[in-house]
Amino acid sequence: MISGHFQGKPFNITVIQVYAPTTDTEEAEVDQLPEDLQCLPELTSKKDVLFIIEDWNAKAKSQEISRITSKFGLGVQNEAGQRLTEFCQENSLIIANTLFQQLKRCLYIWTSPDGSTEIRLICSL
Repeated sequence: MISGHFQGKPFNITVIQVYAPTTDTEEAEVDQLPEDLQCLPELTSKKDVLFIIEDWNAKAKSQEISRITSKFGLGVQNEAGQRLTEFCQENSLIIANTLFQQLKRCLYIWTSPDGSTEIRLICSL
């Protein structure tokens, strides 16, 4: 995890970059991520615009959850997606990549060789 604070007008911006443990990691370490990350939003001023840029190896549902997700998720939610949704609910955050529909020609999903992980890749136009 790394955090950066940028002074700006009319708002300051805090950016937190996180990489989650892979699915090969022990479950206790994977479960520890939200707890480790929790201190960073708590240290951020409520007046700041907060961006958490992360790779939780998560798939969000294609279902709207009020103030958390929109209908443009990837379909079936995995365990990491559930943890991400819970973290966002606890911290009043939005999973932003569910807000906009992507063109099918720009949406790719990489699946790990054992089939346990899928990563959504979006091309730039």
